[in-house]
Amino acid sequence: MSDKLNDLQFKSFRDIIYNASGIHFTDVNRPILENRLRDRLRKTSIASLDEYLKKIKTDETELKNLLDAVTTNLTSFFRNKVHFDGFINHVIPDLKKRKDDRKIKLWSAGCSTGEEPYSLGMVLLDKLGPGWKIEIIASDISFNVLMKAKEGFYQKTKTTGIPPEYLSRFMIDVGDGYQVKDELKNIIRFDYHNLSNDSGLRNFDVIFCRNVIIYFDAVAQENVVNAFYGATNDYGYFFIGHSESLFGMKTKYKFTKVGDTCLYMKKEGRFKDE
Repeated sequence: MSDKLNDLQFKSFRDIIYNASGIHFTDVNRPILENRLRDRLRKTSIASLDEYLKKIKTDETELKNLLDAVTTNLTSFFRNKVHFDGFINHVIPDLKKRKDDRKIKLWSAGCSTGEEPYSLGMVLLDKLGPGWKIEIIASDISFNVLMKAKEGFYQKTKTTGIPPEYLSRFMIDVGDGYQVKDELKNIIRFDYHNLSNDSGLRNFDVIFCRNVIIYFDAVAQENVVNAFYGATNDYGYFFIGHSESLFGMKTKYKFTKVGDTCLYMKKEGRFKDE
């Protein structure tokens, strides 16, 4: 392919990707799209951009492959310590008081290779203790990262953020890496989900969607956030990335600050503030 997309091609690919996923490419990140397209043409042995454009209009599998290719999957265990401090010191104690049924349901949206949901699962298993039912749904738009997450194997260089006591309790040392134990795996369900569509998922006490909506434009961001709101239980919690904000957005989530942790809550329903 030529080094550059022409304007018509760029608009066509940009619109297809946006309509399928909510991911918004601007002129600033146009080179990223060009690089990802170059990679897909090589892997599919398709000769031209116009031919590939026809392909993704009729081949849903290849469109998903393209969406997989354009997503960014930077993650790590216990990423952003401030968020985990708030989760451990405020959110979990609050839910323990409110949840008479002793069930906690959490969604890690945009879970990438699984470090976030496994981190959250370690904390919940440790802090809740026996007698609690823990369910974590972990979703992503990339099949490739979901496969890695389900496998639950991580090179030792990837596990440096895990506290030593959690590493020994929840991971098995297999020489060149660590394998997640079944105790942790069994509370997490990894599943493909495109945030631009209604997942049908509901009744979450906590939703983590960090460093995901930053790739959406304002309209798509608002649609996704309001869908999350509808999936959140009364007085549930919503975490977004430290560089993201709901400021100026038409949403019922309420900004909440706990210590140094900034997060959002669904402050309505049968519970009252205490």
